[in-house]
Amino acid sequence: MEECEKTVLPFLMRNYDFFQNEGLDKLAAMDTDQFPVVDENIRWGTCIARPGKVVCIGLNYRDHVLEIGIKMPTEPTIFMKGTNTVIGPYDDIIIPKNSTKADWEIELGIIIKNDCRYLASEKEAQVYIAGYTISHDVSEREFQIERGGQWTKGKSCDTFNPVGPYLATPDEVENINNLKMKLSVNGIMRQDGNTENMVFNPLYIVYYLSQFMTLEAGDLISTGTPHGVGMGMKPQVFLNDKNIVELEIDGLGKQRQICRNACTK
Repeated sequence: MEECEKTVLPFLMRNYDFFQNEGLDKLAAMDTDQFPVVDENIRWGTCIARPGKVVCIGLNYRDHVLEIGIKMPTEPTIFMKGTNTVIGPYDDIIIPKNSTKADWEIELGIIIKNDCRYLASEKEAQVYIAGYTISHDVSEREFQIERGGQWTKGKSCDTFNPVGPYLATPDEVENINNLKMKLSVNGIMRQDGNTENMVFNPLYIVYYLSQFMTLEAGDLISTGTPHGVGMGMKPQVFLNDKNIVELEIDGLGKQRQICRNACTK
């Protein structure tokens, strides 16, 4: 237990302290012309350190709800994802041992700026959003649906949440409710959606979640995926070793991952 606290807790606190203590404002005040130029061959990490929690909204796009044939939700569907799933935007996705149904899900990610609970309105939620990013909610559908009905086990496999490359502050996003989002696998377009098709918009999601839990500085919220997931296709299509997944959201950059089978030795 002591060893865990020495290695993991400080890592979580760095992320929390940065956002809670006006890290973005301090960063904005710096002279970025003095920053070093990073070699393009150097690995990109996530745009945030490991968050305290990853909260996800399921079934939040009208077209996605229709493609899987269920009723439109009247309240947000919430599930959690392991925080150690968060990796860089260009890191490999590791397909787990015994996996046969690894699936893709492009999502808009929200980063929380300061601790908040019991927000009074959607308008108040604006103050608590540090910015937006691309969040790839990779899912193993057999683990998620066929192994006891528990979503967490299909969502929390290692490497199952590439995040980034950028965190765009709210003032840098022209209209969060009208962003094009695209995902392709091996060059074939699979998801072509828009945030305007959300059932519950980002501000409402932050307001809603705050009624049930304290959202802490640096937390990541994934807001759901549009139509075009592998599970919804007929026949179904899933990720395999060496598949290349590319994602893009207007104003938030691009991701690219190569799928690799897990080492089972």
